[in-house]
Amino acid sequence: MLVRKYIFSAVLLVALVGLSSWGFLVHRTINQIAIYNLPEPLRSFFHKDKTYLVYNAPRPDIRRNTDKSEATKHFIDLEKFGPNAANDMPMDWASAVKKYTEDSLKEYGWGPYNAIMQLDNLTKAFKSGNQDSILFYAADLGHYIGDLHVPLHTTINYDGQLTGQKGLHALWESTIPELTMQDYQLYNAHKPVYLKEPAKALWIDIRKAASLVPTMLAAEKELTTQFTPETKYRTQMRYGKETKTYTKEFAEAYAKTLGVTINAQLIASANMITDFWYTAWVNAGKPDLSTSRALNTGLEEELNAFKKNQLIKEGLLISKKSKPEE
Repeated sequence: MLVRKYIFSAVLLVALVGLSSWGFLVHRTINQIAIYNLPEPLRSFFHKDKTYLVYNAPRPDIRRNTDKSEATKHFIDLEKFGPNAANDMPMDWASAVKKYTEDSLKEYGWGPYNAIMQLDNLTKAFKSGNQDSILFYAADLGHYIGDLHVPLHTTINYDGQLTGQKGLHALWESTIPELTMQDYQLYNAHKPVYLKEPAKALWIDIRKAASLVPTMLAAEKELTTQFTPETKYRTQMRYGKETKTYTKEFAEAYAKTLGVTINAQLIASANMITDFWYTAWVNAGKPDLSTSRALNTGLEEELNAFKKNQLIKEGLLISKKSKPEE
């Protein structure tokens, strides 16, 4: 069965690839909490296959190892499309291709347009009634939307490499959440929104993400003045190579400087995933999702923990479990 096949593939490959994008932890977290804010019957439908949606959230990153066309679906280097690209770029793919050419978009990132294409794929899957297709495209769509809420996915300076801050990408979106997620506010009372203009809604969030870039770069520079090279960085072996990464002390100090920024972007990601999943279902004609499905279990307990912001404390956040198969 497709569901089991991809759960196995994702679990197996976690050990073979490095963390990228939001990091496996956050991608899995946002796909899970996006389920809780859905309306019925969509919430129960997705919750029954929560494990699949969570474990396969990083799948597009895994595909990057074998599919050369995959990488530029995850970001957009706004500077390459003009000084005010975040406001000037066309909303639809055809107009963007006409203005910039397909080659340029697929070289410098076409994440926003790819997300809308994945929304269309999910809508078609809902219309078809094919459960495996619905889950496949929902998991992928969640990943791409999550990526577009990461500030460094909106700039050519994607790793701080142009400003002498190489390594900032993983620090912001992987290291800090791994260190601090237990303190995050994961609950928010978001109500699903039907998006008449999903591209417009997505671009609003992309502009917000892009606006955070100058502050996060400046904060790292300022904090660096309080550390020596020896206290800021550490070296470690990664996949047979010696690499330089930020120390735990620097990461924690940087997290404190950023305040709730990363937490807020995590929640914004989850909320838009909720809205995109819901919009696809509505656009498909709200097909009946109640037939031939197993009895739902555990949802009420999880919703109560979610509302109390105790998913992690009660061991109900899948991404924080020690082993994927648990």
